[in-house]
Amino acid sequence: MARYPELERILLDASRLLRVRGYSPRTRKAYLGWMRRFLYSQRVLPPSALRREHVDRWLSLLADEARLAARSRNQAASALAFMFREVLGTDLMKDVERARGQRRVPVVLSHGEARRVIDVLKGQHHLVASLLYGSGLRLSEALQLRVKDLDFELAQLIVRDGKGNKDRYAVMPELVLRPLQAQVRRVRAMHAGDRLLGGGWAPLPGALHRKDPEAGFQLAWQFVFPSTRASKDATTGRLGRWHLDASAVQRAVKKAVRVAGVTKAASCHTFRHSFATELLRDGHDIRKVQDLLGHKDIRVTMIYLHTVTHTGHSVRSPLDRPTHPRD
Repeated sequence: MARYPELERILLDASRLLRVRGYSPRTRKAYLGWMRRFLYSQRVLPPSALRREHVDRWLSLLADEARLAARSRNQAASALAFMFREVLGTDLMKDVERARGQRRVPVVLSHGEARRVIDVLKGQHHLVASLLYGSGLRLSEALQLRVKDLDFELAQLIVRDGKGNKDRYAVMPELVLRPLQAQVRRVRAMHAGDRLLGGGWAPLPGALHRKDPEAGFQLAWQFVFPSTRASKDATTGRLGRWHLDASAVQRAVKKAVRVAGVTKAASCHTFRHSFATELLRDGHDIRKVQDLLGHKDIRVTMIYLHTVTHTGHSVRSPLDRPTHPRD
């Protein structure tokens, strides 16, 4: 039995409400982590006795002692705001001031650097990185692609439940068209083998496994980048394959950056930054880039516009100017 049943009950209610409100698994995990840290730091008090000063003091500790970045502190504040508003039914954090983060320019790879890093990668990692740079996908979006999301006739793919629970279309680069078709053939063969062994299940979103009990066994719902090992689905108990582990791809990309001789602090997400920057340099409309990236606010997309207009691509250094006779 839990040592603090009242606190665990609050966390359980918060978990249920986060799921009902449609928050992503990653956000739910992060929010519950912050709620747990706060509640247990104040465990000498009953939850009904918590006041604004307790919240302010705890958030200050995150900045002064834990030295967390503004983004992490703001996420913690959002988690507590959800807990007080939705679970405890109080507007305790109605006007909490959010931390101001340092404005940083995103790391961007040149086209040559991006291609060198991708060329170092092999197998599924090579294809995933190609989509990150060629389609502007987040790593989670690339790994969660299903066979049914690939449209080879129109050379496009559909990102399902992207950030903000939005679907969107993304471009399918010509260079990955044939490799993706070959990948689907491999998935088809792997799935057929799994079915013979009593597996072949793919975890489904929401309650689809109840609405259509056989959907998870269909090829259309299989992940484009399946894991190398089959495992049991926690929801249904059926044997099948999840997608590739994100940390494995991240480690492979980090290593490829070093091998390729790129000295920038590049990661998987750097490919997405580079995709946006290259489109803007090619003269594409910023609204179109916003749609392809799935940004809700165009101000987020404008960060990439700054990387284009504030570099040597638009300004010529005086050191590079030829010497004039009158000089």
